[in-house]
Amino acid sequence: MRSVRGAFPRTIRWRLTLLYSGLFIVAGTLLLAITYVLVSQASAADAMHTSVQMPKMLEGLPADEKGLHKVVEKEVAGARDDQLDDLLVQSAFALAVMAAASLLLGWLVAGRVLSPLRTMTAGARRISADNLHERLAVRGPDDELKALADTFDDLLARLEDSFAAQRQFVANASHELRTPLTLQQAVIDITLSDPGADQETLRDALGRVRSTGQQQERLIDALLTLARSQRGLQREEYVDLALLTQGLLPTGDGLRVESRLDAAPVLGDAQLLERLVTNLRDNAVRHNTPGPDGSWVSLSTGLRDGRPTLRISNSGPVIRADQVAGLFQPFRRLGPDGVRGTDSGQGPGLPIVPAVPSAQGGEAPAWPRADGGLDVEVNLPAVSS
Repeated sequence: MRSVRGAFPRTIRWRLTLLYSGLFIVAGTLLLAITYVLVSQASAADAMHTSVQMPKMLEGLPADEKGLHKVVEKEVAGARDDQLDDLLVQSAFALAVMAAASLLLGWLVAGRVLSPLRTMTAGARRISADNLHERLAVRGPDDELKALADTFDDLLARLEDSFAAQRQFVANASHELRTPLTLQQAVIDITLSDPGADQETLRDALGRVRSTGQQQERLIDALLTLARSQRGLQREEYVDLALLTQGLLPTGDGLRVESRLDAAPVLGDAQLLERLVTNLRDNAVRHNTPGPDGSWVSLSTGLRDGRPTLRISNSGPVIRADQVAGLFQPFRRLGPDGVRGTDSGQGPGLPIVPAVPSAQGGEAPAWPRADGGLDVEVNLPAVSS
């Protein structure tokens, strides 16, 4: 069985060639069979007509000559059979010649049809992680092969963007993790090099080291949360967004907190949802600036069209609509001048916000407030009853 499979042509070109030739041979055989039957029937009809007309033609002849029509009919029948045999043999020879020609033409046509595929294969082999900017760029009519090449080019574009984002994320994460380590090292070195350091100085240094350690812990926790959310849900449980948000309400001097927490049951990962609310709360507090009504944060939960919803709004600087998308990029925030910049030591920013709902089949649209600040609304799938 293995040897038979090994002998069978494996290339698509050979398969198409055999398919074309096979279809031609089948069609040719059917055509010759139909022609042979029609010719045979026509000859039989002519012979019958002749046998009917022969007695009339022999009327008036001597009796000894009337028996000649049987001899004539026999000779005519033999000639007809010979003609049919010749037709069959010549047709079979012509079919064999055309079958061989169809193999050659099928091979050439299959090669012509598969030429774009060979170009695409060669191009795909050249492309790797180091040159994802290259494209197949197949030219030609808008057929299935052109659509396949364009789809592959679109895939390469998405992969290039993904690799670029990944490299940027790794670079930013390395910078964010290195900053507190550098600070810790500097505090320790300065304290150790001070010969007159007393107990109070040492306690202050240890406090600063502990603070930067906590900052690293929060950053690593945020990175792990982001990675978990991008892998999808690992477990599901019933969580009420109202109760979860109630335990995570923000606090702060001079900060007015408004809350309207109606029941909003969710079937999802409690840890991811807790991290989502915490991230939104911390962002609303950290980037809050006093407005006409002072500094405030508003939180509300409930059901909208049967879907559990969490909405957080805050006062803050005026944000342009085209800057909102940048807020949800890793390690990207709005600087004091209103342009995007980095803010070291503050964690990955807001990418957790859309990542967690997306992992649970939801979404988190955001839009700027006209008088400053940001509105973020988390919509999650309804819980099946």
